[in-house]
Amino acid sequence: MNPAKENTQLGKIILAPMEGVVDATMRKLITQLGGVDLCVTEFIRITGYTLPEKEFLKYSPELDNHGNTPAGIPVVVQLLGSEPELLAMNAIRAAQMGAPAIDLNFGCPSKTVNKHRGGAVLLDEPALIHQIVKAVRQAVPENIPVTAKMRLGNQDKSLAIDNACAIQEAGATSLAVHARTKVEGYKPPAHWEWIGRIKEQVSLPVIANGEVWNCDDYQRCRELSGCDDVMIGRGLIARPELGLMIKSFQLGQSAEGEAWSKIILMLLDYFGHVEAKLPPKYVHGRIKQWLHMMRPQRPEAEKLFFDVKTIHDLNDLRSMLEREL
Repeated sequence: MNPAKENTQLGKIILAPMEGVVDATMRKLITQLGGVDLCVTEFIRITGYTLPEKEFLKYSPELDNHGNTPAGIPVVVQLLGSEPELLAMNAIRAAQMGAPAIDLNFGCPSKTVNKHRGGAVLLDEPALIHQIVKAVRQAVPENIPVTAKMRLGNQDKSLAIDNACAIQEAGATSLAVHARTKVEGYKPPAHWEWIGRIKEQVSLPVIANGEVWNCDDYQRCRELSGCDDVMIGRGLIARPELGLMIKSFQLGQSAEGEAWSKIILMLLDYFGHVEAKLPPKYVHGRIKQWLHMMRPQRPEAEKLFFDVKTIHDLNDLRSMLEREL
């Protein structure tokens, strides 16, 4: 592998799919703030039949907006499963509904998903991964990109390059690599240098993913991986303005974060969206979840999280947030 070197190429920032976190509401708010060039939906589990349109719209209501968030940022539809023909049929439906691209999930570490032969467990079977990508690529129109997201492996990294090559040879447009195995989960460090090894063996565009929390992480990730484009999940939830900070950093400008009051306004906006679509007993949990994910990056979030932790009345919770303004 080539030694690390500074990467000055302007790259895309992609909001990663995160089950139960990065839904349409979160995508709307983060892309309205700016700095993100592309989003990917939570995975849509494909088992047994072609899903009806309403199921696709549940995960990606952006399909009713030409596949874009209200801010005009494209949202790729991600599918998860292990049956090539079934995935291909569902990919056709998503494409017909206006999905700007189809992504295939070979990275989910969930025990339940893996038990049902989905996500990262498929990384033990490069031949099957090839069949899945090939079937979907042949099924959807040529102008619709077919992409994939993988980890470095299931139990270990021994098949990392084999899987990447299988994805490329099947006709994928690009590949996002989370720089850990399933067993490694989300524990630091992310092995960005392994993404660099993969990138040296394939010619399709590779996107680096994993453990990017700030501008320094971003730059180091690009140097070690050799990738221009970076996919960020938890880092963008913890600091929604991280995309803007990175863009400023790339241009040599000040990369300061947003004022806490602006983040509170986002939380209140999120509160309203969640309250409108979920039963009251679930609303406070979503607000606390987001605050909890902000805690490592913001001392204000640390304090507010513990202030609201035991609050269950929604009016009290809203008042507590408003007092932060």
